[in-house]
Amino acid sequence: MKKLLAIFLLAVSGVQAAAAVEIQDVTSPGGIKAWLVEEHSIPFVSLELRFKGGGNLDLDGKRGATNLMTGLLEEGTGDLDSRAFAKARDSLAASFGFDVGADTVSVSARFLTETQDQAMDLLHQALVAPNFDEASLERVRQQVLTGIRSSQTDPNDIAGREFALQVYGDHPYATPYEGTAESVTALTRDDIVTAHKNALALDRVYVSAVGDITAEQLGTLLDKLLAGLPETGAPAPGPATLTFDGKTTVKPFETPQSVALFAQPGMERDDPDYFAAYILNQILGGSGFDSRLMTEVREKRGLTYGIGTYLIPRDYAELWMGQVASANDKVADAISVVRDEWSKLAKDGVTQEELDQAKTYLTGAYPLRFDSNAAIADILVGMQMDDLPISYVETRNDNVNAVTLEQINRVAAELLKPDELTFMVVGQPAGL
Repeated sequence: MKKLLAIFLLAVSGVQAAAAVEIQDVTSPGGIKAWLVEEHSIPFVSLELRFKGGGNLDLDGKRGATNLMTGLLEEGTGDLDSRAFAKARDSLAASFGFDVGADTVSVSARFLTETQDQAMDLLHQALVAPNFDEASLERVRQQVLTGIRSSQTDPNDIAGREFALQVYGDHPYATPYEGTAESVTALTRDDIVTAHKNALALDRVYVSAVGDITAEQLGTLLDKLLAGLPETGAPAPGPATLTFDGKTTVKPFETPQSVALFAQPGMERDDPDYFAAYILNQILGGSGFDSRLMTEVREKRGLTYGIGTYLIPRDYAELWMGQVASANDKVADAISVVRDEWSKLAKDGVTQEELDQAKTYLTGAYPLRFDSNAAIADILVGMQMDDLPISYVETRNDNVNAVTLEQINRVAAELLKPDELTFMVVGQPAGL
């Protein structure tokens, strides 16, 4: 067991730098597509599965069903209850992770080459034939309800819920995929079985693998692993109709510090100007301490400890979003500065120095993401879901460097919409 654990820990050391990653496009005998990076120096494999749809597939009146179903996948299968399943998994020095988001159900697996068959058999049972027994259902339901109750007193969660209701209208994005206390309490085992069939289907699965496995072996593994899942799942909800009124709305909540979320329309991931928008976001409010908003809101005025913005190209909506927290007597000033900087950037654009600095940061940080088998597998499956080519790993930094000052300033003028920048504030803000 010590030997197995040592091998497991070694796997986090990673494989190669991004530029050296050789990605194979694999199709199993049964037609399942996957991307693979072979790395045979360590007898270990990282496998990532993504099922497109996630919480957005919940049926009317069944909000939270996909989330609850995902939480039950490791709670037992066949004659194994939750404890026996965990014991069997641990005896193989394997790890499985099941997660859900607004747009995906994620399955992550890490396993040793020498126990690959047994680990994949166990994961196959969990995916295809989970027990969904009543005892486990009630236990996991209570865990979900505890999280929901806790979120009722978290200003960040409250702001997220209120903002989603305001922006997304009647789309599933408008409500938390975890569900509400009422909807989760009302879910039955039949609802969970339906959610399983709707979400875990072969027509929406994306796969990547990194480690000690060949293309032929991966193809055989995938056909066995996913055998028995339905061919098709539930239909997608369709695009969201977004509402940005440009106003600041306050949700009163007793707290010494207000939380503000803000957003405007974003950009689709496949837009030809996406890299310009990506760099623009880095300059405006991206990671690090050199962004305009960090400089103006924190460094010059001391209105917050942190502020950030990010592009959100969801499957059915695109937002340019940000968040800031500030003391109740300062949050109005923080919002005013954000609005001013948004308008300045739209009107005046960026400087060549800002563009060069952002390019240096973004291109230098990119290879650092490829620091482990698991990280690479996660990147590869995300690339597939974004419909990016295998060559993206090699061309991504070239695309960043190709953005010109003229292009990024044109995009700033076209994309930034100060009149539509909408704020949701949770707290007791003075002056709002």
